[in-house]
Amino acid sequence: MDTDRLIQTLAADNDTRVRSAGSALAMALLVALPVSAAMLLVTLGVRKDVMTAMHNPFFDLKFLVTLALALPAIMISLHLSRPEASLRGWTWLLLLPVGLLGIGIAGEMMLPQRLSMMTRLVGNNSRVCMVAIPAFSLPLLAASLVALRHGAPARPAVAGALAGLLSAGLAATLYAAHCSDDSPLFVATWYTIATALVTAIGALAGAKFLKY
Repeated sequence: MDTDRLIQTLAADNDTRVRSAGSALAMALLVALPVSAAMLLVTLGVRKDVMTAMHNPFFDLKFLVTLALALPAIMISLHLSRPEASLRGWTWLLLLPVGLLGIGIAGEMMLPQRLSMMTRLVGNNSRVCMVAIPAFSLPLLAASLVALRHGAPARPAVAGALAGLLSAGLAATLYAAHCSDDSPLFVATWYTIATALVTAIGALAGAKFLKY
């Protein structure tokens, strides 16, 4: 086999792996997401005033922020499933939720407030948030790691961390339907801490499970 044919064969195999990882991740999330949603409904449930809360822009912002984390993380995870993939040119996508939170915090600061900044930051559900988001993430993280094994990530720990990010983003989207703390300060603090925990778990699991 000459060099050109070898390169073509390797490229074709790489494209097959990427398509396989993408299909596997889509199927895995379709299976795991209802499991996480069922966990939410069985344990915490949706907040009782959800229909009224939908008219609050800060309630809606929570979903924009969490999805702005989850969707780019899915894209980057699939990108990293290729052995030659690099994070260069992709990491800026992860700044989208940061920018949205910054806009939200600035907007909240411009409004008259009945509660102090510290009260809004601590909220009423910080402990629940710290437990719920990681717990709801577990089925999604496990499914994502299994799916990404269909690829060939050269940096398994980084790929695992991205799997943790996407899992935490989707889990936080579910949890936001229960959370009665709508302040962007609360989201920026407690959702971020919970997400960082899941990301760390994903990195550790990925380093072992995604190694090839």
